[in-house]
Amino acid sequence: MKHTLFCLLAAGSIASASVPAIAATPVEPQTQTLQPIKLNAPNLKRGEPVMQALSKRQSIKSFAPRMLSVQDFSDLVWAANGINRPQSGKRTAPSAMNKQDVKVYVCTAEGSYLYNPKSQTLEPLSAGDVRPAEAPVVLVLVTDTNDTWAALDAGIVSQNISLFCSGTGLATYPRGSMDQAKLKKALKLTGTQTLMLCHPVGYVK
Repeated sequence: MKHTLFCLLAAGSIASASVPAIAATPVEPQTQTLQPIKLNAPNLKRGEPVMQALSKRQSIKSFAPRMLSVQDFSDLVWAANGINRPQSGKRTAPSAMNKQDVKVYVCTAEGSYLYNPKSQTLEPLSAGDVRPAEAPVVLVLVTDTNDTWAALDAGIVSQNISLFCSGTGLATYPRGSMDQAKLKKALKLTGTQTLMLCHPVGYVK
């Protein structure tokens, strides 16, 4: 049986959602139990007005144990740094000189993935639980550069995550403490790629 990010979901929570299968590409041995995951298109009609989302924004550090639904997860990563202008490939989060240097990595109990905004998929990286916090999902923000604008770009993506969660009833908080060595290995970071922040995300407990 193929394992997916959503294997922990109760059957009822995904009865109306589908995760289309996509062709698996050759992977290293440690990723053989993980498959690429095709996410849903973002639901652009959901959520509260921006002023109400701002009024409710807060750091929530206690989470229910159940995994996010397919649609919640799809909308979350798109809101973080997805493509909102397909003609130009530009993102929901601005970046210095449009470098689009911030990558969104996803850590769950079963493994780690890289969010691909062009195909709206999660690409498997490594099996095993390296979540830096106790939450069903932890988004890890990584910049491709270590220049002076990298922290600003990551901070904007972080705020996108916070506002999406506050406007849709999810719980999250930005966190700087992480096991850098463990995550760099699991996420296969190279060169100037730099771990900046992470966001534990889940339903309010």
